[in-house]
Amino acid sequence: MRNTREVNNKRINPSARQMTYVEGNTVRKIRPEHAPAGRIKKDPAAVRREQIRIAKNREKALAMDVPYLMVLTAAVIITLYICYSYLCLQSSISSHMENVEQLETRYETLKAENDALESSINTSVDLNYVYNVAINELGMVHAGKDSIINFDKTESEYVRQYEDIPE
Repeated sequence: MRNTREVNNKRINPSARQMTYVEGNTVRKIRPEHAPAGRIKKDPAAVRREQIRIAKNREKALAMDVPYLMVLTAAVIITLYICYSYLCLQSSISSHMENVEQLETRYETLKAENDALESSINTSVDLNYVYNVAINELGMVHAGKDSIINFDKTESEYVRQYEDIPE
């Protein structure tokens, strides 16, 4: 058994193994042959000291000191205030939306009533009757070409009449 050696509890003939080289980041890390396969036994006192040190570090990590607690409290208060403000704003917006809907409904109702009244007024007025009364009873006449006077527009776009228009 000179040419065989024990690798991972298997006997392998070294001449049967082929040597291939792999380069780059895919190369496997091979444990040195002289390293023991089992665990190294530690001193029980050293293990106990290590456990105590780990426990103390855990206690330090879990402990809250006063500045940390104050910052945490301030953050919670600010978060609650922002949530309260958001809910108040949301409530205000929904009440305004309801008010807008009510006003739109009222507007539509008033518009429908106005259209109905305008329609009834237009149908109740007899334009022929008005024409006959104006001409026959009041003595009104149609305007002729010589009775219409045109004025040029001014900067204020309206005309003031300070005296009677000549006939």
